[in-house]
Amino acid sequence: MNTLKGPGIFLSQFIDNTAPFNTLEGLATWASSLGFKALQIPCNHKHIFDIEQAAGSQQYCDDVKGMLAEHNLQISELSTHLEGQLVAVHPAYNHPFSGFAPQSVANDPIARKEWAIGILKKAAQASARLGLDAHATFSGSLAWPYLYPWPPHNSELFDESFKELAKRWLPILNTFDEYGVDVCYEIHPSEDLHDGATFERFLDEVNYHPRCNIL
Repeated sequence: MNTLKGPGIFLSQFIDNTAPFNTLEGLATWASSLGFKALQIPCNHKHIFDIEQAAGSQQYCDDVKGMLAEHNLQISELSTHLEGQLVAVHPAYNHPFSGFAPQSVANDPIARKEWAIGILKKAAQASARLGLDAHATFSGSLAWPYLYPWPPHNSELFDESFKELAKRWLPILNTFDEYGVDVCYEIHPSEDLHDGATFERFLDEVNYHPRCNIL
Protein backbone atom coordinates (compact mmCIF):
# COMPACT_ATOMS: atom_id res chain seq x y z
CA MET A 1 0.00 0.00 0.00
CA ASN A 2 1.52 3.30 -1.12
CA THR A 3 -1.23 5.60 0.11
CA LEU A 4 -2.17 6.20 3.74
CA LYS A 5 -5.92 5.67 4.16
CA GLY A 6 -8.33 6.90 6.77
CA PRO A 7 -8.98 8.02 9.32
CA GLY A 8 -11.08 5.16 10.65
CA ILE A 9 -12.88 4.59 13.93
CA PHE A 10 -13.81 1.53 16.02
CA LEU A 11 -17.51 1.90 16.80
CA SER A 12 -17.76 -0.36 19.84
CA GLN A 13 -16.92 2.21 22.50
CA PHE A 14 -19.47 4.69 21.16
CA ILE A 15 -22.55 2.45 20.86
CA ASP A 16 -25.28 3.61 23.25
CA ASN A 17 -29.04 3.47 23.74
CA THR A 18 -29.51 7.06 22.64
CA ALA A 19 -29.49 8.56 19.15
CA PRO A 20 -27.42 8.79 17.04
CA PHE A 21 -25.42 6.02 18.70
CA ASN A 22 -28.16 3.36 18.71
CA THR A 23 -28.23 2.53 14.99
CA LEU A 24 -25.56 1.90 12.38
CA GLU A 25 -26.90 4.67 10.18
CA GLY A 26 -26.89 7.09 13.11
CA LEU A 27 -23.30 6.17 13.91
CA ALA A 28 -22.40 6.52 10.24
CA THR A 29 -23.91 10.01 10.07
CA TRP A 30 -22.02 11.03 13.21
CA ALA A 31 -18.69 9.51 12.11
CA SER A 32 -18.91 11.02 8.65
CA SER A 33 -19.62 14.47 10.10
CA LEU A 34 -16.33 14.22 12.01
CA GLY A 35 -14.37 13.38 8.88
CA PHE A 36 -13.93 9.65 9.34
CA LYS A 37 -13.66 7.53 6.21
CA ALA A 38 -13.94 3.98 7.55
CA LEU A 39 -15.67 2.08 10.33
CA GLN A 40 -14.54 -0.99 12.24
CA ILE A 41 -17.84 -2.65 13.13
CA PRO A 42 -18.25 -4.99 16.13
CA CYS A 43 -20.27 -8.16 15.75
CA ASN A 44 -21.77 -8.29 19.26
CA HIS A 45 -24.55 -5.71 18.83
CA LYS A 46 -27.29 -7.28 16.71
CA HIS A 47 -29.24 -4.02 16.43
CA ILE A 48 -26.16 -2.35 14.94
CA PHE A 49 -24.88 -5.16 12.72
CA ASP A 50 -26.47 -8.61 12.56
CA ILE A 51 -23.61 -11.06 12.04
CA GLU A 52 -25.98 -14.00 11.59
CA GLN A 53 -27.81 -12.25 8.78
CA ALA A 54 -24.63 -10.91 7.24
CA ALA A 55 -23.12 -14.39 7.05
CA GLY A 56 -26.10 -15.72 5.13
CA SER A 57 -27.42 -12.82 3.08
CA GLN A 58 -25.59 -11.00 0.31
CA GLN A 59 -28.49 -8.56 0.10
CA TYR A 60 -28.06 -7.57 3.74
CA CYS A 61 -24.35 -6.95 3.18
CA ASP A 62 -25.00 -4.97 0.02
CA ASP A 63 -27.56 -2.84 1.86
CA VAL A 64 -25.09 -2.08 4.67
CA LYS A 65 -22.35 -1.16 2.20
CA GLY A 66 -24.75 0.99 0.20
CA MET A 67 -25.95 2.89 3.25
CA LEU A 68 -22.39 3.57 4.37
CA ALA A 69 -21.40 4.70 0.88
CA GLU A 70 -24.14 7.33 1.05
CA HIS A 71 -22.22 8.76 4.00
CA ASN A 72 -18.87 8.47 2.18
CA LEU A 73 -17.83 5.62 4.46
CA GLN A 74 -16.61 2.08 4.05
CA ILE A 75 -15.93 -0.80 6.42
CA SER A 76 -12.30 -1.31 7.39
CA GLU A 77 -12.93 -4.58 9.26
CA LEU A 78 -15.55 -6.44 11.19
CA SER A 79 -14.51 -7.03 14.80
CA THR A 80 -14.95 -10.04 17.09
CA HIS A 81 -12.82 -8.89 20.02
CA LEU A 82 -15.19 -10.28 22.64
CA GLU A 83 -15.87 -13.50 20.76
CA GLY A 84 -12.16 -14.01 20.12
CA GLN A 85 -11.57 -13.60 23.85
CA LEU A 86 -14.08 -16.39 24.51
CA VAL A 87 -12.26 -18.82 22.22
CA ALA A 88 -9.64 -19.16 24.96
CA VAL A 89 -10.56 -18.31 28.55
CA HIS A 90 -8.36 -19.41 31.45
CA PRO A 91 -10.53 -20.87 34.27
CA ALA A 92 -9.45 -17.99 36.54
CA TYR A 93 -11.35 -15.64 34.22
CA ASN A 94 -14.51 -17.68 33.70
CA HIS A 95 -16.68 -15.39 35.79
CA PRO A 96 -15.40 -12.02 34.51
CA PHE A 97 -15.81 -13.08 30.88
CA SER A 98 -19.14 -14.89 31.23
CA GLY A 99 -21.00 -11.66 30.49
CA PHE A 100 -19.57 -11.55 26.97
CA ALA A 101 -21.70 -14.52 25.86
CA PRO A 102 -25.44 -15.17 25.60
CA GLN A 103 -27.02 -16.28 28.87
CA SER A 104 -27.68 -19.73 27.40
CA VAL A 105 -23.95 -20.52 27.26
CA ALA A 106 -22.44 -17.94 29.62
CA ASN A 107 -21.74 -20.34 32.49
CA ASP A 108 -20.74 -23.37 30.40
CA PRO A 109 -17.10 -22.92 29.31
CA ILE A 110 -17.28 -25.57 26.58
CA ALA A 111 -20.56 -24.36 25.10
CA ARG A 112 -19.36 -20.76 25.37
CA LYS A 113 -16.18 -21.59 23.47
CA GLU A 114 -18.10 -23.39 20.71
CA TRP A 115 -20.51 -20.48 20.41
CA ALA A 116 -17.59 -18.07 20.04
CA ILE A 117 -15.93 -20.23 17.39
CA GLY A 118 -19.22 -20.30 15.49
CA ILE A 119 -19.42 -16.51 15.50
CA LEU A 120 -15.82 -16.23 14.27
CA LYS A 121 -16.60 -18.52 11.35
CA LYS A 122 -19.70 -16.51 10.50
CA ALA A 123 -17.56 -13.39 10.59
CA ALA A 124 -15.35 -14.97 7.94
CA GLN A 125 -18.39 -15.50 5.71
CA ALA A 126 -19.73 -12.01 6.35
CA SER A 127 -16.34 -10.42 5.68
CA ALA A 128 -16.16 -12.14 2.31
CA ARG A 129 -19.67 -10.99 1.40
CA LEU A 130 -18.67 -7.44 2.30
CA GLY A 131 -15.55 -7.62 0.15
CA LEU A 132 -13.20 -7.34 3.15
CA ASP A 133 -9.81 -9.01 3.30
CA ALA A 134 -9.02 -8.51 7.01
CA HIS A 135 -10.77 -9.17 10.31
CA ALA A 136 -10.01 -7.80 13.81
CA THR A 137 -10.07 -9.94 16.96
CA PHE A 138 -8.42 -10.89 20.26
CA SER A 139 -6.52 -14.14 20.81
CA GLY A 140 -7.93 -15.00 24.22
CA SER A 141 -5.76 -15.77 27.23
CA LEU A 142 -4.79 -19.24 28.41
CA ALA A 143 -1.14 -18.47 29.20
CA TRP A 144 -1.54 -15.00 30.73
CA PRO A 145 -1.56 -16.18 34.40
CA TYR A 146 1.83 -17.84 33.83
CA LEU A 147 3.66 -14.90 32.27
CA TYR A 148 4.88 -13.08 35.36
CA PRO A 149 7.82 -15.04 36.81
CA TRP A 150 6.59 -15.07 40.41
CA PRO A 151 5.62 -17.37 41.90
CA PRO A 152 7.89 -19.63 39.83
CA HIS A 153 5.94 -21.66 37.28
CA ASN A 154 6.58 -24.87 35.49
CA SER A 155 7.55 -23.76 31.97
CA GLU A 156 5.56 -26.68 30.59
CA LEU A 157 2.35 -24.91 31.58
CA PHE A 158 3.30 -22.00 29.34
CA ASP A 159 4.16 -24.34 26.47
CA GLU A 160 0.93 -26.29 26.87
CA SER A 161 -1.10 -23.09 26.92
CA PHE A 162 0.27 -21.92 23.57
CA LYS A 163 -0.19 -25.35 22.01
CA GLU A 164 -3.82 -25.37 23.16
CA LEU A 165 -4.31 -21.81 21.93
CA ALA A 166 -3.06 -22.83 18.48
CA LYS A 167 -5.23 -25.95 18.50
CA ARG A 168 -8.33 -23.83 19.09
CA TRP A 169 -7.47 -21.19 16.50
CA LEU A 170 -6.27 -23.37 13.63
CA PRO A 171 -9.77 -24.42 12.48
CA ILE A 172 -10.83 -20.77 12.61
CA LEU A 173 -7.79 -19.68 10.60
CA ASN A 174 -8.58 -22.38 8.06
CA THR A 175 -12.15 -21.12 7.70
CA PHE A 176 -10.92 -17.58 7.15
CA ASP A 177 -8.51 -18.94 4.56
CA GLU A 178 -11.42 -20.52 2.68
CA TYR A 179 -13.00 -17.07 2.43
CA GLY A 180 -9.81 -15.18 1.61
CA VAL A 181 -9.75 -13.11 4.80
CA ASP A 182 -6.84 -12.47 7.18
CA VAL A 183 -7.31 -12.87 10.94
CA CYS A 184 -5.64 -9.82 12.49
CA TYR A 185 -5.00 -10.13 16.21
CA GLU A 186 -4.94 -6.94 18.23
CA ILE A 187 -1.83 -7.05 20.41
CA HIS A 188 -3.20 -6.13 23.83
CA PRO A 189 -2.42 -6.47 27.55
CA SER A 190 -3.99 -9.57 29.19
CA GLU A 191 -4.19 -11.35 25.83
CA ASP A 192 -1.83 -14.24 25.16
CA LEU A 193 -0.73 -12.30 22.08
CA HIS A 194 0.36 -9.10 23.82
CA ASP A 195 3.73 -8.33 22.20
CA GLY A 196 5.95 -9.31 19.30
CA ALA A 197 7.48 -12.26 21.10
CA THR A 198 4.15 -13.87 22.00
CA PHE A 199 2.80 -13.31 18.50
CA GLU A 200 5.89 -14.96 17.00
CA ARG A 201 5.49 -17.90 19.36
CA PHE A 202 1.85 -18.33 18.36
CA LEU A 203 2.73 -17.94 14.67
CA ASP A 204 5.19 -20.80 15.06
CA GLU A 205 2.56 -22.96 16.78
CA VAL A 206 0.10 -22.45 13.90
CA ASN A 207 2.84 -23.35 11.40
CA TYR A 208 3.09 -19.80 10.03
CA HIS A 209 -0.50 -19.92 8.83
CA PRO A 210 -0.87 -17.38 6.00
CA ARG A 211 -4.01 -15.89 7.57
CA CYS A 212 -2.39 -15.23 10.97
CA ASN A 213 -1.58 -11.51 11.18
CA ILE A 214 -1.30 -8.54 13.53
CA LEU A 215 -3.94 -5.81 13.43
